[in-house]
Amino acid sequence: MSNYTINSLLEKAQELGASDLHFIVGEVPSFRIDGKIIKSKLEPVTEEDMMQAIDEMAPISMRDKIFRSYDSDFPYELEGVSRFRVNLAMSFGYHSMTVRLVPYEIPTFEQLKLPKTIEKFSTFENGIVLVTGVAGSGKSTTIASILNHINNTQKKHIVTIEDPIEYVYKSQKSIFTQRQIGIDTANYLDGLKFALRQDPDVILIGEIRDMETVESALHAAETGHLVFATLHTYNAIQTINRILSFFPPSERSAVRSQFAEVYRGSLSQKLLPNSNGKGRIPAVELLYSTPTIKDFILKDELEEIYKLVQKGSYNDMITFNISLYDLYKKGLITKEVALEHSDTPNELMHYMRGVY
Repeated sequence: MSNYTINSLLEKAQELGASDLHFIVGEVPSFRIDGKIIKSKLEPVTEEDMMQAIDEMAPISMRDKIFRSYDSDFPYELEGVSRFRVNLAMSFGYHSMTVRLVPYEIPTFEQLKLPKTIEKFSTFENGIVLVTGVAGSGKSTTIASILNHINNTQKKHIVTIEDPIEYVYKSQKSIFTQRQIGIDTANYLDGLKFALRQDPDVILIGEIRDMETVESALHAAETGHLVFATLHTYNAIQTINRILSFFPPSERSAVRSQFAEVYRGSLSQKLLPNSNGKGRIPAVELLYSTPTIKDFILKDELEEIYKLVQKGSYNDMITFNISLYDLYKKGLITKEVALEHSDTPNELMHYMRGVY
């Protein structure tokens, strides 16, 4: 058995400002710091270390499920240090644990260095807002900042359906009902169905994974609720296409009309290394639905949406390239980082040369 405990590693992760701890049998414990994996100089994790960690962290109600399934998600809290989201998987027949740090304090838009215009998402009375990006791009934290802004400014009932629960909200002007898949509700579909009977104003769906969840989310948005959800997509156009792709071709025309009616906008984001070598900063693509945008969705002319936003700051909307150029111009990211993370680097080069 090694001379460290899982809790001592989590405390170290918090001290280092790590976003994740990787705890894998046969490997040394590793931390993700500013997007990079940093290996510790500790002894490799043994199966005994892993069993002790599971015993320490896993909720009693989930123990049987953990040892009967290949993958499990559950929350953990180390009092006075942080909350954590734990994923337990199998690798070569042994357990592998990835632990995401979830701070107690929910950061504001300003602290996250997000455009203040995303506050607009919190003002909608109904519809669906999608927050997208790859794993680890900060989607959950961004949604938490929006929900907490609603919490501090409006009198609402907010229902979250998550797998697992990440941020824990303290009711201010709003009240919260937080439900975890596998503990408080069986799945996203059931959670959404019963959420509509709980007098909600705002509903958070941790992740859209299938057609049935999309259908339920659209129904919730149609019936007067404001729905937030996440997707693993890169930009606004891919996000709209992904929503439609959940459905068979014969149904897409009807779904397109339904989606166009309730779509309020999307925020896609990437976390980039700061030019000073410390921390990461978000580049974002912001899209808000307008009558023109709605018309482009109905006509399946999604590329026209990008052209519209590309022309300038249209209704507070931003393309990734505009965001990258702004960060580069302010000296917050290097030219190399900006070009590396651009989907259309040639266009970005034009911005840098002053062509647009």
